[in-house]
Amino acid sequence: MSFISLFDVIGPNMVGPSSSHTAGANKIAFLAQKMIAEPITKVEFTLYGSFAKTYRGHGTDRALLGGIMGFYTDDLRIRDSYEIADEAGLDYSFVINDIEEDVHPNTVDILMENEKGQRLSVRGESIGGGKVRISRINGVEVDFTGEYSAVIVTHYDRVGVAAHITKSLSESEVNIAFMHLFREKKGHIAYTIVESDGKLPEGIDDKIMENENVNDVMIVQL
Repeated sequence: MSFISLFDVIGPNMVGPSSSHTAGANKIAFLAQKMIAEPITKVEFTLYGSFAKTYRGHGTDRALLGGIMGFYTDDLRIRDSYEIADEAGLDYSFVINDIEEDVHPNTVDILMENEKGQRLSVRGESIGGGKVRISRINGVEVDFTGEYSAVIVTHYDRVGVAAHITKSLSESEVNIAFMHLFREKKGHIAYTIVESDGKLPEGIDDKIMENENVNDVMIVQL
């Protein structure tokens, strides 16, 4: 009789015991790592609510580590993510925040740093059934599900930037499914998130970067 661990496949699209605590956590980290240039050399996971209470028992830690290394929810390497991260020289840590309570119970902040010294902070929430929501990028409130490929544009809140983004996408024959703009406050840093029905074409980031008010373009290709 063979032993089946908690990290064996229990469904067609998931490794681990919980769609919220493993599959959802993995998907948050998987999306986060697509927003920063590789390779990631350091990552800090800050866990809230039930993530903080049960992250070891439910495999949330392994799922997060696996996601940050690009392993998706059904990748068997998630079971060995600690060992693989150590072999790769990834500097990782888990921080428990049991003080802030006004957050979704399955919330994680992911602070990443790549070899160029670039840093990016992403907050994600696992909302059930393996579905997630990215709710913050670098402290700015956003709303992004990761169900579609997306262009995430960091820019100054200036007249004409949104029009430039949509024009660039249209000229590249990208069909927009959803488009949202989020900002800290009027005239300051803003994020425009455009989700596409199909695969995003190569070079679309360079095209959008042609506007002087655009600071960065992140491509999340699914």
